[in-house]
Amino acid sequence: MNSITATVSIPPVHRPFEILANVREIVDPGLRTAVNLLPEPSRQMAGYHLGWLDVHGKPTRMSAGKLLRPALAICACTACGGAGESAAPAAVAAELIHNFTLIHDDVMDGDTTRRGRPTVWSVWGVSDAVLLGDCLHALAADVLASRLPATVVGPAVDRLETTVIELCRGQHEDCSTTQEREPTIDDCERTAMGKTGALMGCSCALGAVCAGADEATVTSMDRFGRELGMAFQLVDDLIGIWGDPRVSGKPAGDLARRKYTLPVVAALRSGTAAAVELKQLYSQPHPLAAAQITRAAELIESAAGRLWTQKEAERRIRNALDCLPAQLANPDLRVLARLIAHRNL
Repeated sequence: MNSITATVSIPPVHRPFEILANVREIVDPGLRTAVNLLPEPSRQMAGYHLGWLDVHGKPTRMSAGKLLRPALAICACTACGGAGESAAPAAVAAELIHNFTLIHDDVMDGDTTRRGRPTVWSVWGVSDAVLLGDCLHALAADVLASRLPATVVGPAVDRLETTVIELCRGQHEDCSTTQEREPTIDDCERTAMGKTGALMGCSCALGAVCAGADEATVTSMDRFGRELGMAFQLVDDLIGIWGDPRVSGKPAGDLARRKYTLPVVAALRSGTAAAVELKQLYSQPHPLAAAQITRAAELIESAAGRLWTQKEAERRIRNALDCLPAQLANPDLRVLARLIAHRNL
């Protein structure tokens, strides 16, 4: 199936996976060192969640996700004139925070599959999963405090913890959405900025901090990452409806749960006959059955929810690139932006 966006006017992807491979070489040793500081059973659980271990604690050939947030931190650092390696602690911290949110998100959503495997809570239980997420949060702050130069520790930790509060706000809003109150597009975008945009913005800003950039540059990087995060969430919402679970590593459960994602809300606000039927489906007091999920996806597309989301993702990518002053328009950052926009369904 075609990629999500096709009209964003930025250079073609050249070596995105080379960038991510280089980032993995920089980040993976520090990430493993940090996780090894955890006591058991948290250490094994973290290794399992990150793909390094199987459920019995034996090594696997899997790896820890795409490392997109670490890549943003390192590329932002180099764009600001720093050495990529100097942002390694920030990159590790961003990845730890990301995985802390994933573990807690799986608990709150009741999701039993991530990256093609059972989620942490579904193997070890809710209590241990929540504690593991807490451990990763604490570990992220410790990595910054112990591995960054003293001159940047304070600003880096402050930014990270402020971001975690924003993440929690976004997650609260996501969990608070009920069938009784249909959210607006503004509501959904505010939630997405908290859940996704904030950490991508933080990742870019931390990279700039590690490079010794001034506050105006740090702010520009934060804005770039936030807009990129919004595009990422929009594409993720599309994948949640029309994606192949064999590629995404998790079943498309958003429609089954009647979740108000951005494509759904855009469709419901279209004033079309398809929107009326979709509203009826979403008004049911129980999860959607397989045939209803298929029908809901058809209705969202008929009501232009898919098209709106594609165009909004394109707009957010353009906004992100516009946030970068000319001297910061690092080719690698532009490549990562295009990679986010052109993830395949």
